[in-house]
Amino acid sequence: MEIKITAKNIKLTPAIKEFAQTRLDKIEHHFDNVVWAQIMLSVEKKINQRAEVILHIGNKKTISAHAVENDLYKAIDEAVYKAEAQIKKIKSKTKAKKVRKEEPAAYIDPVMAQQSDVRFSVVKQVEVNPMNPEDAAYEMERLGYTFWMFLDEDSKQINLIFKRLDGSYGLIKPIKKK
Repeated sequence: MEIKITAKNIKLTPAIKEFAQTRLDKIEHHFDNVVWAQIMLSVEKKINQRAEVILHIGNKKTISAHAVENDLYKAIDEAVYKAEAQIKKIKSKTKAKKVRKEEPAAYIDPVMAQQSDVRFSVVKQVEVNPMNPEDAAYEMERLGYTFWMFLDEDSKQINLIFKRLDGSYGLIKPIKKK
């Protein structure tokens, strides 16, 4: 992994540079897919030491973490810790995706087996009356149903009217297969 360290308003000493590099090398032990890293160190108002860690990962993701402390070494530790937590989260998500891709056959087969065995718990015989679609909608609303089967007065065919989620009605009319 390539590491770039930038300092603003402070002198970048070899000790600070080595400390930052050793902390970033820890990240590489957890996640070997880091292409390059960048640490930006700065001092704000002579008391706040700021460290920002930016990691570029091979799958076109960027992780950014920053910390502000009284001590620059604490700020570096905190920023690296936050970046490490983000990497662990990404790593666990990718593991979970891999597991989901491998497992579907294990839990789909029982579900598919259940669907092939159709059982009816209730069989209800309904007397269909000849009516127009408006009367069928009124009857459906009066009884509190979400659908209603009726015999169309004009075509003498069984039709189905249903209430849609937007409050309008749908009408299913059978046609002969060509």
